Amino acid sequence: MSDDYDLGDVDAFTTGAVGEPGHRVFYLQVRLGRRHLSFKCEKQQVARLGEYLHRLLADLAAPQDAPLPGTSELNVPVEAEWIVGPIGVAYDGDLDRFVVVLEEAVPVDEEGNPDPELEESKGTARLLVTRGQARVFSARANEVVAAGRPTCRFCGLPMDPDGHPCPRMN
Repeated sequence: MSDDYDLGDVDAFTTGAVGEPGHRVFYLQVRLGRRHLSFKCEKQQVARLGEYLHRLLADLAAPQDAPLPGTSELNVPVEAEWIVGPIGVAYDGDLDRFVVVLEEAVPVDEEGNPDPELEESKGTARLLVTRGQARVFSARANEVVAAGRPTCRFCGLPMDPDGHPCPRMN
């Protein structure tokens, strides 16, 4: 059974990647004082979460809070608590916070059904993020995702340092 975390207000919420482009491992990281929790995730999850927070922020007043400088970098060493599956986000107007819920990924069988025992014992992390933290996370997510391999100008697929077999050039 994985751990559950009900973290409340966090000091920092960020993302980052470890490794060389093409072989990077992506993380979401939460900080509370000296404690930090890291959760392994997919590049697409980082990109979509950043985009979604950006869209939600567009409908709200500009944030008055500004996270401390340097809080957008990952604390190292990075050791994942578990791998992220579904991510839920909501805005609580009474608290003026985004509620972010991370759920642990659960392996599925050949038919796409999760193991009932693992599904029941999967970990969750619930945290509250300020509008300023969400703004910084969104910008950081764009930066981290864009720092990967360059894309091919013809097909849009990522290129390796040696180039790539472009389907449009065949």
